[in-house]
Amino acid sequence: MSNGRVLIVDADPLFVRTVRAALGQAGFESVAEADALCGLEQVAAFRPAIVVCDTNLPGMEGFALLRELRANFPALPVVLVAEEGSIELALHAIQEEGAHYFFEKPVDAQQLVAVVERACEAAGDETAAESPPEPDAPIAFGKLIGNSEPMRRVYALIEQVAPSSASVLITGESGTGKEMVARTIHNLSPRRKAGFIAINCAAIPETLMESELFGHERGAFTGASVRRQGCFELANGGTLLLDEIAEMPALLQAKLLRVLEERTMRRLGGSHEVPVDVRVLAATNRDPVQAVMSGAFREDLLYRLNVITLHLPPLRARKGDLQPLVQYLITDLAKRHDRPARRISTAALDVLRAHHWPGNVRELRNVIERAVIICSGESVERHHIAPYPLDQRQTVRSEDTITLPVGTPIDEVERQMIIRTLQKTDNNKTRAAELLQISIKTLHNKLRGYRERGLLGEVETSRPAMLTATVKDHG
Repeated sequence: MSNGRVLIVDADPLFVRTVRAALGQAGFESVAEADALCGLEQVAAFRPAIVVCDTNLPGMEGFALLRELRANFPALPVVLVAEEGSIELALHAIQEEGAHYFFEKPVDAQQLVAVVERACEAAGDETAAESPPEPDAPIAFGKLIGNSEPMRRVYALIEQVAPSSASVLITGESGTGKEMVARTIHNLSPRRKAGFIAINCAAIPETLMESELFGHERGAFTGASVRRQGCFELANGGTLLLDEIAEMPALLQAKLLRVLEERTMRRLGGSHEVPVDVRVLAATNRDPVQAVMSGAFREDLLYRLNVITLHLPPLRARKGDLQPLVQYLITDLAKRHDRPARRISTAALDVLRAHHWPGNVRELRNVIERAVIICSGESVERHHIAPYPLDQRQTVRSEDTITLPVGTPIDEVERQMIIRTLQKTDNNKTRAAELLQISIKTLHNKLRGYRERGLLGEVETSRPAMLTATVKDHG
């Protein structure tokens, strides 16, 4: 399809004239139809790059037309326009019906043109021959890199939700870029001139978490020599990201829920309420429903935070983004480390494409950083990548194993796996909990029990009749 053609299906003549004039000034060719059936016929005749249609049309309801277009022209982006819209309707249109974007009338014609331009550029990029992109031209949305269908849906949702003050729950595996998405939402919102504060709920000890969130008054506890503002006050007027929200202690979850509902908070040791105007974004790498079922996450807090859910796809589900991601990382890291690397060879890229990427973009960044540092020329080659353990079938290294006698009690196997994982992660409890697939709270409880029983010593591995278990870092 031509990249310059736009089909408008709308019965409102004023809207059609306004949009066609704006598209014409931007260099687009457009045609308009007033009913859905004529619009469907025009797709085959006019072969547009994008369709803009109303949800209320003669002959066929707009969502029905969208479904017809998705079924017969799956690569054709469709922008929906509604007389009366809402965030819920926009999310339904994009997430469930497959719309490219959603507008509520009256529509800013220039904003619509910008959406059309991005959609046409994306269509052109998809049909272009697969060759390494120029180092200075990565495909990006803010600092998010990629042009795959899953990522385009993420971008569309970000654009839809950013202007509001609604809470957003960002889900996805570790390393997919949840904090970067939160920053992008903030940067596109009316709150962008105020602060963006991020706090990792799994990385702060339970005894300090309340002070970190809500601040404290002088004398609130031993060592509190001055009044201190917490994250809510620091983010006042702006955005607060609560990362790893499912790991927040239960008592604090209840207090957080009250702050979200009342829009006031009380500092630790304080006697009066402090009003706060903060947009709260939350992120987790756990299934929030499973976290509720396990008792780690309050159901009412999930409902309060889960006004909008934005799920980030794993890297293995968007392998088409690997090439622009790699190019962006090479350019960025070569500049940071003052190295000559500028591109990646086809053979090296093939090695990366064959990997499953359990650690997602964070793992990819580590691989590329190592390759850039050891690369002495302008091209990253296969041998710069090959030493990294990309093949999951390779023999497990001895330092990644523990050896236990057959018949070892399950509790002892668990203890030794926990201790060895902590050793492997340099006592990073958050990372160890991720590898062991348990909550940080469970890990702390296990360690407290071992400490009380004096069982935090070295692991014994020298008895016969051995059973080998693997402690493997998946990113």
